Amino acid sequence: MPEKLESALLRVEGLQAWYGESQALHGIGFEVPAGGVTTLLGRNGAGKSTTLKCIMGMARRAGSIVFDGRECIRSQPDEIARRGIAYCPEERGIFASLSVMENLLLPPVVRPGGMPVEAILELFPNLRSRMATQGTKLSGGEQQMLAIGRVLRTGARLLLLDEPTEGLAPVIVQQIGKAIGQLKAQGFTIVLVEQNFAFARQLADRHVVIEHGQVMDVLDGGLGPTEQARLEGYLRV
Repeated sequence: MPEKLESALLRVEGLQAWYGESQALHGIGFEVPAGGVTTLLGRNGAGKSTTLKCIMGMARRAGSIVFDGRECIRSQPDEIARRGIAYCPEERGIFASLSVMENLLLPPVVRPGGMPVEAILELFPNLRSRMATQGTKLSGGEQQMLAIGRVLRTGARLLLLDEPTEGLAPVIVQQIGKAIGQLKAQGFTIVLVEQNFAFARQLADRHVVIEHGQVMDVLDGGLGPTEQARLEGYLRV
């Protein structure tokens, strides 16, 4: 396992989670370095999305979640958002009755430094000509761009992105990857849940492998053939 990071923006230790009486996470622990991309990798049902929901305070949980030096395990989602964490769910959550512009402007700015609409449109130019269109009339790729763009206005420093490439055409996956790379270059810290290992590998500074609600492996930096084979072994069905 990698050494403990002095510069970690997020530290998760001993994280447990439940859905009713069923326990989903069994002592998850990992660290997220500031200004980089950390991927959570694993098969369906491993606990990746549940981990993001726990970080955001949206699931019953126990353990420790320290963000920017402050414990968050007892905090409510609105308080966590005000501290600078934003969550982009797998289902995207686009409001059908609102236009693209209205969807973008809906979340409140909770901290200084939120990205202005013009900067979001430079990041996702496909949305520029669609600003008056109802959100659910967009393509799947445009909806994903809108979902990510919406959280960028809030002023969040840490972005939790759940399966942003799922079901998208390869050309759109490339655009999403380029945008995430640009956000990383601008200093955002990103936790990325992905099943597309080829996509994740291009972006990530750290890979956290989750299996049966536990962390099985953590690998940093560029992956050599041995490390890549290890990761692919975990992900193989």
